[in-house]
Parts: sequence; C-alpha cells; structure tokens
Amino acid sequence: MELLSLLCALLNVLAVNCLDAAQERIVGGYAPVPHSIKYIVSIQTTDRQHFCGGSLINKYWVITAAHCNRGLNNMVIIAGDYSLSIYEGTEQEITPHLLIPHPGYNSSTNDHDIMLIKLRAPVYLDGYVSIALLPRQGAPAAEGGLCRVSGWGYTSSVGQQIPSTLRTVTVPVVSAERCNGSGAYNGSITDNMLCAGYTAGGKDACEGDSGGPLVCEGRVYGVVSWGRGCAEAQYPGVYTAVSRYRRWIDNTIFSYYSRCSNG
Repeated sequence: MELLSLLCALLNVLAVNCLDAAQERIVGGYAPVPHSIKYIVSIQTTDRQHFCGGSLINKYWVITAAHCNRGLNNMVIIAGDYSLSIYEGTEQEITPHLLIPHPGYNSSTNDHDIMLIKLRAPVYLDGYVSIALLPRQGAPAAEGGLCRVSGWGYTSSVGQQIPSTLRTVTVPVVSAERCNGSGAYNGSITDNMLCAGYTAGGKDACEGDSGGPLVCEGRVYGVVSWGRGCAEAQYPGVYTAVSRYRRWIDNTIFSYYSRCSNG
C-alpha cells in the first residue's frame, strides 16, 4: 500500500507539473478559440520558420515592428493560421512587395519600432481572416485598461519553446511614469512607447511575439517591441504606441498609391 501511495503522489506531482507547463504560454496566457483572432499574421522565413507577428490593417497592408525586418526576399506572410505545426486549409501565404520601416527607427533605443509591409497580392477576407482596427492619431490607451496581446512567441523566458498554436494573454496598461521609474526602465521609455503588464510579472509577450498586436477596446494600440526578459516583476512589456503613428500609416499608404497612379 505504501508503494501504491508513493506512486499516486508521484503521479499527482507530475500531473501538476505538466499542467503548469501546458499553461506557460505567450507567457502566462492561454489558447484562444481557434481562428477567433482573425487579423493576426505569422511572419516567417522562406523555410517556414515563424519569427514575428503582425496585424492586417487592410487587404494589402500589415503593421509589425521595424526590428522584424529581415529583408524583402527573406520573409513570407501567413494569414488565417492557428496551429503552425498543422496545415489546416485556412492559411493564406503571401510574399511581401515592399517593406517600409519608420524612417526614425533606432535599433539602439527601440524608438519608432514600427514597420508597414505592402503585400504582393491581397488577402482574401473570409471566416478566418479579417482586418484590424487602429486607434485615431494621439488617442491614449487608458491606464489600467485591460488589453490583449497575442502571438506564437516563446512560452517562457527560459525554455524558449515556440508553441504550435496561437496564444493570448490579457495585461493592463501601465503609466509611462511608472514604467519609466528608477525601479523599472529608468528613463528608456519614450513618448512613442506604451507599457502593459503586471507589477508581479507572470504575464507578458515574449520573443517571437514581436510585431504582434496589443488590442485595447477592439483596436490595435500597441505593437510588441521590447522588454527586459519576459514577464519579469516590475518590468512590463513595451509596445510601440500605434496611435502615435496613425497619421504616418495613413500618409504612407496614401502616398504609395499616389505614386503608383502618377507613375
């Protein structure tokens, strides 16, 4: 009986550990209903290795992070995906036609970490693919407001394992003052950045989620940019504040079509 009790106890411990590991996604997130986040795209290498996320803002254009730029001929965009390891028949694969990182992007400070991707062909909007809404120019994300970040990035800062299915987690917006404080990023947060996360840590985006959407009140207010580790206490995730770039996004797309029509 003692051996049986010991075996049962061991199985219980293993079950708990397996449960903890299964829940360590995005970090601290969960798997959403398949294909419920229809505006997210997976940005992959030409040999189909996921490395960044992005958001469809119309049939021809994606927003992502400027640091996701690997060169026009080294990237493919996958819309309508959920599981990276299984072909589901819902995926649409499109090659990029043009990469437009923000002209002010600074890889040292991570400032202006945003990029537009013009697709070579339009995505087909269906039950698995849709367009993300953007905030108006200068619209603030309410401090303490809950937002959702999603992606296929690492599920922990130590294991560095890419999950097969999309993950998502809800995090609150953190004030720039607190995020920039001496106990956190100590002045590294610019006006073009947005912080979101818990003081205790535990829930965050991680490597591989870069470029993906932080959605607040139904609009993409943030693009996953950088942070210290993943889900560390006192260090919330740092996002490019999309509302600072709405005018740049609109003007860039408009000028592209203006040049095309004049050419």
